[in-house]
This record gives sequence, structure tokens and C-alpha cells, in this order.
Amino acid sequence: MNKFKIPNNIAFGEGALQELANIQGRRAVIVTGGSSMKRFGFIDQVQAMLSQADIESRVFDGVEPNPSVETVEKGAQLMQEFEPDWIVAIGGGSALDAAKIMWCFYEHPELTLDDILPVGAMPALRNKAKFIAIPSTSGTASEITAFSVITDLKAHVKYPIVSEHIVPDIAIIDPALPAKMPAHITANTGMDVMAHALEAFVSIAANDYSDPLAMRSTKLVFENLATVYENGDDMVGRDNMHNASTLAGMAFSNVSLGLVHSLAHKIGGEFGVTHGLANAILLPYIVKYNKQFTDKYAEMEHYLGIASLEDAILTLNHQLNIPVAFKDIDEVTITEDAFLAVLDRMSDNAFNDPCTLTNPGAPSPESVKAIYTQAYYGQI
Repeated sequence: MNKFKIPNNIAFGEGALQELANIQGRRAVIVTGGSSMKRFGFIDQVQAMLSQADIESRVFDGVEPNPSVETVEKGAQLMQEFEPDWIVAIGGGSALDAAKIMWCFYEHPELTLDDILPVGAMPALRNKAKFIAIPSTSGTASEITAFSVITDLKAHVKYPIVSEHIVPDIAIIDPALPAKMPAHITANTGMDVMAHALEAFVSIAANDYSDPLAMRSTKLVFENLATVYENGDDMVGRDNMHNASTLAGMAFSNVSLGLVHSLAHKIGGEFGVTHGLANAILLPYIVKYNKQFTDKYAEMEHYLGIASLEDAILTLNHQLNIPVAFKDIDEVTITEDAFLAVLDRMSDNAFNDPCTLTNPGAPSPESVKAIYTQAYYGQI
């Protein structure tokens, strides 16, 4: 028997943020990242709408781009002191991911990260609070998924945490928030959507419920991402990309992902590469590799009316100023010596990532190492 799980309620479209005024409760902790949600007035809006619902709120901010165990523990401590019955996460995927695990540690303070790393190990939540997720980026789909990614800064490892219990109760998909994203974040998060959709589509767990969502999401990304990258004020395109992210999230949350995310998690942990950028670079290499194991890419190519999916992705990456190779990125420097020094360890860690389990075929640590090498040097 299979199950398909999504949030109980999804409010979407312009003005969806108003849904906050309709909830019932006493206290809420708002979890967010850097200053952008404050700067653009969204935190004030959230607090005002919660106030309309007679809900007292406190803000936990400063969640970093790769949320750490230490940050999660601090947020959980605030929650234990304030005792909210709602947790409202607003911002990028990092804020949403961190808030999910803060929620777990708030409800179960005796647990450690190691306790919840095995898939399905997290105990039931909603004994103390429910969860609302409001994404500011059209990318991670953390507002819809059973996934969170937390970073161990000491070990330089990103840990994906999977539990049906962290699927939010309410997802608020308002395009006014991603409309404030700068172009390079629009590009990186948009390609994260593409990776989510395509990996869900070829997942060995894919099914008749996930496939239509993944297909529609892929089409929306190809049709809208370059447009909103060039013109961030295109609200039709923003709405389409925000919906594409959520559709892909519904799919991959239920059927998982594959090697793109396995490799992105580990190179991100080693070098601090932004997750969406890592996905964008890796995607054409892994599509090409996976084609030997599945015919579903051909089905997607037919649906989209294109000859080569990997070539279409490379073309879109070029439009978004995303390089072909990791050696050419400029947000961090990955020297050849540094890359080769960690390649074996990084490949083993990526092979052992939970996302590898649902990749088509039978990837090995050696094949993972080969893909990393191709993507570092640009050998497409």
C-alpha cells in the first residue's frame, strides 16, 4: 500500500498571506532567516495578522543559509520558554527547514539530531503546536514536504531528515514574497524546482499521483524561470514559479529524490555551495547518466516537445548565468587541490545519502565520483 501526504490546507495566489488572520490559537513563534523578511515588511504583516486572530507572537530570526544544529537548538529553547501552539516559518528553505526541526525538539526536548536521522525515526508531533510554512523563494518546497536539511558545521555534512510528521499543517503560497528575490536567487531556487520535479518523475517510487505534478512543474519552470529572472516584477511568472515549486514539492515529498540531491547535499556541506546552484550544475550530468537506466526522460522530452532534456537544461542554465562546471562558480572558490582532497570522502557520503535510494539504476560510489569529476571540470 502507498500513501500520498500533503498539507491539510494550501492557501495560494496573491493575498494568500491573509489566511493567518483566520487561525485559532494563543501564541506563535515566527521563525525567519536574515533581514529581508523584516526589510520588506513581511514580518510586520505576519504579526499584524496574527494579532487580528488574537495570537501573541515572538520572532526568532537569524537562521543561516545552511541551518546549523546550534541554531535549531536555540530556536527550540525559545519555544520551550514561550510555549507556542503555532510555529510560523517564513522565508527561504533554510528558515522553513530549521523551524521544522526546532518544532521537533520543542515537542521532544530529550531527542538529539542523531535520534531523528534514520528515515521514519521522528516521533509524532502536534502534541504542543501546529506548523505554518510561508516560503519567500520558489524553490525548496519545504512548505509542502516531509523533508528538512540541517548542517553539522563541525563535520561539514548536510543531513537530510525525512518524516511525515514535519509536513506543515498550512502552506501559504503568496507570490508577493518571491517577487522580492534578486535575480541570482531566483535562478538558483528555480533550478532547485527543476531538480525536484525531474528527480521525482524518475524516482523508482514515482506513481500515478506524483507524475502529473512533476510534469506540470517541469513545464512551468521551462516556460517561466528565464522570464522572472529577467523581470522580477512579472507577477504572472512569479505566481507560476511559486506554484511550480509547490507542485514539485508534493511530488518529491511522497516519492523522494535522487543523485542530484545526494551530490548537492555533500558538495554543499564541503564547500558551502548554494543548494540550488549545486543542483543546477549537477542536473544535466545526472540526467545523462540516468538515461541508461530509465525511459522516463524520453517521456518528459515528448511531453515538453524537446529533443534532449540535458541540452535544454544547459541552455536554460546559460540564460540564467549558471556555469557548466563547479570550477567556474564565483560564490565560493573550489580549487582543484581542495576538490580532489575530499573527492573520495564526498563521493562515499553522497552514495550513502538517503536520496540515492530512489535514483533509477544501481549507482555506485565509483559512478558518483565520476559524476562529481565531470561536473567539476565541465565534461558534459
